[in-house]
Amino acid sequence: MKFIFLLLILILQGCSSKYDSIDYKTINNKPSESLDYNKIYNNLLTQYKNWEGVKYKYGGYSKKGIDCSAFVQKTFKEKLNFNLPRTTYMQLKIGEDISPEDLATGDLLFFKTGFKTNHVGIYLKNGRFMHVSTKKGVIISRLDNPYFSKHLWKIRRVLY
Repeated sequence: MKFIFLLLILILQGCSSKYDSIDYKTINNKPSESLDYNKIYNNLLTQYKNWEGVKYKYGGYSKKGIDCSAFVQKTFKEKLNFNLPRTTYMQLKIGEDISPEDLATGDLLFFKTGFKTNHVGIYLKNGRFMHVSTKKGVIISRLDNPYFSKHLWKIRRVLY
């Protein structure tokens, strides 16, 4: 019995993630000396149109269901050729803090929605951002919506 328990621990240990040891700023991310924000915006809108309405699924990573951090990661990889970590917690660790007055297309918006619950979306422009709603799936929302303006916690710029 002890042998099976030890074997199970070793197997599970091998599945644990090691995100903290990865520097996502340096992995396959193109330098962005001259950003074309119109091109970024158009690429983000194309991604949105491809995913619009796909339902929310915690831990999901496909059109059968996706969560907010997976959608952000997938969007940055597929449309901006930029690698981001998989989880909201790790996405929050990269880039630089930005004030709301300095928002630019492609900035990451983080919302504190509960004690240990965070949400992430991608800023588009004109006060709009795309994200995955737990009720409506992949949608575009307004930052001036009372819920989002109340819960906006951090803004991070990873494209610079």
